[in-house]
Amino acid sequence: MSRQGRVGALGAGLVAAALLGAGCGTGGVAKGAQRPDLNNGQQLFTQNCAACHTLAAAGTNGTIGPNLDNSFAAARQEGYPDSSIENIVLDQIRLGSGPIATYTTNKKFTPQTPMPANIVKGQDAIDVAAYVASVAGAGGYTVSSLASLGTDGAAIFKGAGCAGCHTLAAAGSTGTVGPNLDQLGSKLTLAIVAKQVTNGGAVMPAFKGKLTAAQIQAVAKYVSSVAGKK
Repeated sequence: MSRQGRVGALGAGLVAAALLGAGCGTGGVAKGAQRPDLNNGQQLFTQNCAACHTLAAAGTNGTIGPNLDNSFAAARQEGYPDSSIENIVLDQIRLGSGPIATYTTNKKFTPQTPMPANIVKGQDAIDVAAYVASVAGAGGYTVSSLASLGTDGAAIFKGAGCAGCHTLAAAGSTGTVGPNLDQLGSKLTLAIVAKQVTNGGAVMPAFKGKLTAAQIQAVAKYVSSVAGKK
């Protein structure tokens, strides 16, 4: 794991531990709430959170936000109940992250995409929090590895979190954070997609340095060849 990754995982773990110890939050799950639907929670996590977080059980490798396995592995090992983890995750969903930045190797703070507050709401938020609490850290610590996706464009689209933000029928994705790629269709040339993946734009993070040049070309070729075709 890179120094940046270690620091991010450590920071997330310390925040989780502090919250567990202090019992802080915005009230947790309301009394009388419906029993969480973990299947719905998993689906919503894939649609809304996969682009930013690593969670081994969900098969996600996002690196924008904290690695959820690493954030809760220690608490899991120390015997904290799922309900405590659920309340932390629920509070984070409700509050969002506020402005965030990464201290990079060139000794500069680089603004990163913040987590918006209330990305899902109500019972959906409870379902997502319960799902994360049921699986995060259960397998111990994990290392985000986009390299393991190889140069399979379809695998990169899903594994790098693109499916969580974009609708693309060929990939079975229905994300609404970013543009609907099927609607853009023939406008998405290989060069345009590769440039967007490399440099990012608006709320989309840049994948330069996260994906190799070959991986960027592979996912760009995949998207440009299937968008609007199904």
